Amino acid sequence: MSDFLFNEFDTVSAKQWKQKIQVDLKGADYNDTLIWQSLEGINVKPFYHNDDQKADYSTIPGQPLNWNIAQQIFIDDEKIANRLTLDSLERGAEAIIFSSAEEFDPKVVFKGCSPKKTKIYFQFTFLSEAFILRLKQFFKNPAWEIYYNIDLIGNLTRTGNWFFNLKKDHEILDSLLQKLPKERFISVDASLYQNAGANMVQQLAYALAHANEYLNHFEEVSEENLKITFQLSVGSNYFFEIAKIRALRKLYAALASEYTKKQECSILAIPSKRNKTIYDYNVNMLRTTTECMSAVLGGANTISNLAYDVLYHKSNEFGERISRNQLLILKAESYFETAGNPADGTYYIEALTDELAEKALSLFKDIEANGGFLKQLKEGTIQRKIKESASREQKLFDSGEIKLLGTNFHPNQQDHMKENLDLYPFVKTNPRKTLIEPIIERRLAEKTEQERLKTE
Repeated sequence: MSDFLFNEFDTVSAKQWKQKIQVDLKGADYNDTLIWQSLEGINVKPFYHNDDQKADYSTIPGQPLNWNIAQQIFIDDEKIANRLTLDSLERGAEAIIFSSAEEFDPKVVFKGCSPKKTKIYFQFTFLSEAFILRLKQFFKNPAWEIYYNIDLIGNLTRTGNWFFNLKKDHEILDSLLQKLPKERFISVDASLYQNAGANMVQQLAYALAHANEYLNHFEEVSEENLKITFQLSVGSNYFFEIAKIRALRKLYAALASEYTKKQECSILAIPSKRNKTIYDYNVNMLRTTTECMSAVLGGANTISNLAYDVLYHKSNEFGERISRNQLLILKAESYFETAGNPADGTYYIEALTDELAEKALSLFKDIEANGGFLKQLKEGTIQRKIKESASREQKLFDSGEIKLLGTNFHPNQQDHMKENLDLYPFVKTNPRKTLIEPIIERRLAEKTEQERLKTE
């Protein structure tokens, strides 16, 4: 559109907008009526204006111009995993996230896969230097893009224990970085914090402090050889989640620059489980769609969706196909691939990005001033803070201020689920000896769902 068309209209200042709003409120208080506070303590205004801009908005470091659709596959039977991989790639997946609890034969799992068309992410619940060296020998073609996603601290936070012990775990990772310096080994799994109930400021600060432990330990590793991948869970607070991903990139760039390391990181985003439900389960598709949209607009490199029935059904072809098709529709039919960084310069999202980053940086500095992330994990401080945040959010859900359609808002009392549960959808207790208290994922709807199941 030509610039001269805009010259026909007078500019309207932020002050003029506020005066107009005050008139329309007819005496009601502007702050009490229109400004609300998020769980992170951010006061959200009814409008954002260029007049409030302190300086020109800076480019987000490492913001990608495109994104990849990922499919999650658990390797139990190698031949089945291979069949699922080929089928997923044929049906539109561009990356595969492989989970495994034990070693496997890569020749069987990756038979027929093309290295030029597929990103590979691994999520192992074990640590074996010999096996990873074996994988690298298989993936010797440089066309493969492999993310090994080794997260020693992530395993500690999730299970309460190291894989072996602190010394041996770090020796294995040190050895791998020395033998294979160009590989993408290090991961920070921040998805656990969101799924356990941490607010966004905590998620960002803990992710940054988590990453800082690796940057500090591997300070001597060269810039080009230290590549970190963040895994994030994305919730349903649409604009805040967009801002969260952008804020993480800004924060990591600032932290990495202090170590003279590469300021760009890779982000793998997956919808949160915290707000998912077993009742009225089709609503989960609506939740994951907006969450994937936030991940795209926020600038995730790779996005993997959750199946609508992931809580109570074993992995199945229909659920996985629907979840993948949601991403394909966003990419191919909703034009979410055509604009690079569309959130840049939007006053509201830019303001949220800065506020989240500033609050998270303040919390990060407090963590470091009190001994660092590992020390606070061992003392139980991080776990306590997440529990406090989760408890506040749970109270809002229990009171109805946080609404989950079909669960605590407009529930369908004729909806019965007792006979449909292939998987146990609630927190499982597994008493064991641990070094620290593990951080436990917990959904908001669990108590409500358990009470309903008892009365079916």
